[in-house]
Amino acid sequence: MAKQMVSDSPRRRRRPTKQGVVLSEQTIIETALRLLRHHGSAGLSARRLGAALGADPSTLYRYFHGIDDLTLAIADELIGRSFHGWEPTGDWWRDLYALGIRSHAAYLDHPQAAVLSASRVSGRASEQAAVDTILGILREAGFPDGAAVRLYRAFVDQMLAFAALDGAELALPDDVRESDRELWRSSYTQLPAETHPHIAATAGLLVGLADRSAYPDALELFLDGARALLQRLETTRDPAGT
Repeated sequence: MAKQMVSDSPRRRRRPTKQGVVLSEQTIIETALRLLRHHGSAGLSARRLGAALGADPSTLYRYFHGIDDLTLAIADELIGRSFHGWEPTGDWWRDLYALGIRSHAAYLDHPQAAVLSASRVSGRASEQAAVDTILGILREAGFPDGAAVRLYRAFVDQMLAFAALDGAELALPDDVRESDRELWRSSYTQLPAETHPHIAATAGLLVGLADRSAYPDALELFLDGARALLQRLETTRDPAGT
């Protein structure tokens, strides 16, 4: 059974560990991110964390209820990093585009963590601030509350879905990832026009897209659709945004 958590101040270790580390929630989160990068989700355990920190594995439970609680903290950390340095411009389309791109990049900086946490709800401060910020952008743009909530959910889920998809690819061993890309290139540049005319006509473009995420294009299409919706709502003056 997980040990009872205590307040943040008493939980901070007063003396350094064997590795010279003064423990805190943030230190454990950053160490967990490094373990995920090198070992994947299977490598995230109290034993490995203890070894990396130079502390007893049970020390984790002074800061988190367990590995799942740590996973939620990692999810919140990635959300928080998405907003580091971001400043709103007042142009809702540009602000959401910038946030989407920044968030996607923050997750892909830690692809194993992205796969592990993209489907989770942290319920923590960074997540709450992000939800409020995105809703605020949409409401201040003129979207009625019903539309703002639906667009918020679609905006976030689209980013997280691509983060998980692209993160899963980046988390593959290098040789496997390159083998997949080479198979895509070799397979789709050799199909004859007689049997696959549209692939043959666009083969060069298809191959060129293999090395980049489709997320920026999908995000642009989503935001253009949102802009068309706003124009339609303004025309019909639908107060509920339904």
